[in-house]
Order: sequence, then C-alpha cells, then structure tokens
Amino acid sequence: MAEEIAERGAGLRSLAEPWADTTSAAGKMVLTVFAGIAEFERSLILQRTGAGRTAAQARGVRFGRPAKITDDQWAHYGPMLRNGSLSVPSAAKLIGCGRATLYRRLAKDEGDGAEASRC
Repeated sequence: MAEEIAERGAGLRSLAEPWADTTSAAGKMVLTVFAGIAEFERSLILQRTGAGRTAAQARGVRFGRPAKITDDQWAHYGPMLRNGSLSVPSAAKLIGCGRATLYRRLAKDEGDGAEASRC
C-alpha cells in the first residue's frame, strides 16, 4: 500500500508513530524491514500449515464437509435405490439429504464399481 501511495507522488506519515514516515529515508527503511519480516513470517506460516496438513492426512484426517450419508445408511438404502424399489426423492426424505446428493452418490458408485465412503 505504501508503494502505491509513493507511485502517486505522496507519502505516508503516521501521527502516532514517528518511525512510520515514508517521506524520510529512515522511515522508508523501517517500513521496508517490517515488510520483509512480515513476508518471512507469512512464508513460515504457510510452511507450517502445509506440514501440519500433510501430517494430518497421513494420520487419516479427512478435510472438507462431513459426509451427509453415512456408510450404514448407504448400505441400507443404496441397494433399494439401485434396484428401483425406492425412489430418490423418497430416500432423500428418509435420509435427510438432497436428491442431488443421492444422484452424486449413485453416479460415484457406478463409476467406482464399489460403494463410496463419502458423498
């Protein structure tokens, strides 16, 4: 933001902090150092969160929304949906999910050739 202000021919000067003054050489240097530290800290945070995410995935943690249809529900209603003895709208009401969720789960089962664990 300070660079954008400088490009327009203006300076940034804090009324409360004398070191935050882009109109002087010392103020520019201090803000540049702070910007470098902030960038460094941001990269450390990204590195740590990436490592944490990888470790969590290795432990089996799943990210994203929880499954709307449990494996037990799908084991019960899935075969009835596939053989046509239960309609998708009826099953959606019984399970408490949307019809699109069931259609996605059915499509995933057909594509995988096995029962999916999430949907």
